[in-house]
Amino acid sequence: MEYIRVTKENLDKEHICCAISNNKDVQVSSKKSWMAKCFDDGLVFLKSAERGKCFIEYIPAENAWVPILADGYVYIDCFWVSGALKGHGYSNDLLSACIEDAKAAGKAGLCVLSSAKKKPFLSDPKHLAYKGFRVADVSDCGINLMYLPFDENAAVPKFKECARHPKTDLPGYVLYYTNQCPFNGKYVPILEQTAQTHQIPFQAIRLETREEAQSAPTPCTSYALFYNGEWLTNEQQNDTKFLKLVQSRA
Repeated sequence: MEYIRVTKENLDKEHICCAISNNKDVQVSSKKSWMAKCFDDGLVFLKSAERGKCFIEYIPAENAWVPILADGYVYIDCFWVSGALKGHGYSNDLLSACIEDAKAAGKAGLCVLSSAKKKPFLSDPKHLAYKGFRVADVSDCGINLMYLPFDENAAVPKFKECARHPKTDLPGYVLYYTNQCPFNGKYVPILEQTAQTHQIPFQAIRLETREEAQSAPTPCTSYALFYNGEWLTNEQQNDTKFLKLVQSRA
C-alpha cells in the first residue's frame, strides 16, 4: 500500500478519506478548513493513496482539540481502516508511522480516546489493548483516555476535570462540536432545522479554537450531545436518530 501525507501544499487536491470526494461539498470544505488551521500546530494526516477509509490523524497532545493533560505525548485524533481494506496490515503500517514520528520527535508516547465498551466514532479498546495501549484515565460518560508509553517512567496522561465529569448548565439539547469531523458540516444544520421544525429546545455550539476545545465540558469535542446538562452521546445524529432519541426521553 502506498501512503500519502496530506499537507498545506496538497490539501486542496487530496481526498481526505472519511468524507465524499467532491471538494465543494460542505463536509469536505469544513474538514479541510479545520485541517489547514492545525497544520502549523503539527497536525499529521496520513492516508492510503487508494481511495477508501484508511488513514491516521494525529497532533502533539499540547495542541490537541481535547481537554487532556498529556504534555510530551502525541494525540491520535482519528485512526480508521474500514471495509475491504481491513485484514491487510494497513492499520499496523499507519500506527507504526505514527510511533516512528513520535519517537523521532522525542515524545513520551501516544494517547487516544476510546471507551470501556466499543462506541461509534472512537477507537476500539480491544484493538488498542492488543497494540499495547493502556487505560490512562476514565470519564463519567464511559469515554476513556488510553495511552502507549515509550518509557515505563513516562508520566500518565489524564483528563482535565471538565472532561472527566462532563456536564453543562445549559437547558435542553446542547451539542458541542468541532469541524474536525467532516460529517458535522452536513448533519449539524440538519439537527438545527429538525429541532426548529419540531419545537425541540436545541442549540449547537461550535468550538472554533484549540483553547475553546481544551476547556470544553466533554472528553470528546468532535461531537458531544447533552440534554438538560447530562451527557448523552458522541454518536453523529441525523434527523431520524435525533427524533428517536428525543422520543425516548419524553
